[in-house]
Amino acid sequence: MGSDSLTVAPMTVGSHTFSSRLLVGTGKYASYALMAEALDASGSECITVAVRRERLIDAAGKNLLDFIDTGRYTILPNTAGCFTAEDAIRVARMGHEILSQMRNPGADWVKLEVLGDTKTLLPDPIATLEATAKLVGEGFQVLVYTNDDPIVAKRLKEAGATSVMPAGSPIGSGQGILNPNALRICLEYLKDGDPDYPVIVDAGVGTASDVTVAMELGADGVLLNTGIAHARDPIRMARAMRLAADAGRLAYLSGRIPKKLYATASSPLEGTIAAGGGPG
Repeated sequence: MGSDSLTVAPMTVGSHTFSSRLLVGTGKYASYALMAEALDASGSECITVAVRRERLIDAAGKNLLDFIDTGRYTILPNTAGCFTAEDAIRVARMGHEILSQMRNPGADWVKLEVLGDTKTLLPDPIATLEATAKLVGEGFQVLVYTNDDPIVAKRLKEAGATSVMPAGSPIGSGQGILNPNALRICLEYLKDGDPDYPVIVDAGVGTASDVTVAMELGADGVLLNTGIAHARDPIRMARAMRLAADAGRLAYLSGRIPKKLYATASSPLEGTIAAGGGPG
């Protein structure tokens, strides 16, 4: 067996390629110093940042970006907190300007979120589709957060999205993968005739096993934030998420055994000593 089969191949999303298939967020940490340590433990090479000014500067006046090694990480700016296509487009442009000034390679893309309401934080599919088409037309590589509806996912890809990112469950809920069958259909539709199209599960991850489930379904990567930031020990959880992403990917490529109703012996039964038998 070649060593290549025992390692996880890099993930390519548009013009970006990463060794890690885990993308992590930078919000909700108790401190920026803790965030920096958790990012390191996660092994991620791509981190997502909400680019609104009030999200970059904390109550003490500290700037989030001062705690991020921008030479090490590709920053994925996101439009978190936007509830209209117009607002999301404006924030995406802002992220492009900030990262261009920083000379970070993430200036050419955006994680698009257009939310429907403040209670569920589920995406508004119509506004999301509108914003996707507009930003693609402006030259952005759009990674778009959506629900697990296969039809919406297909429409977003047709609109030019670089990656469609279906939710495992609502943002920050920690419920994990609520509807694996819907995600399977999303993957089937998005990869039909285009097996290398990157599909990243985004939102709802609570623990490492959730990451593994998403990867075993065939997702190319997982994006998460709260599952690490709000863990009792964020550093250990970041490490766990890192290992889970690799384990899930390797398991998916290996091909699991089929599920059966009855037992199947691990060792052959032929040649065994019959019950009650003995010498002579």
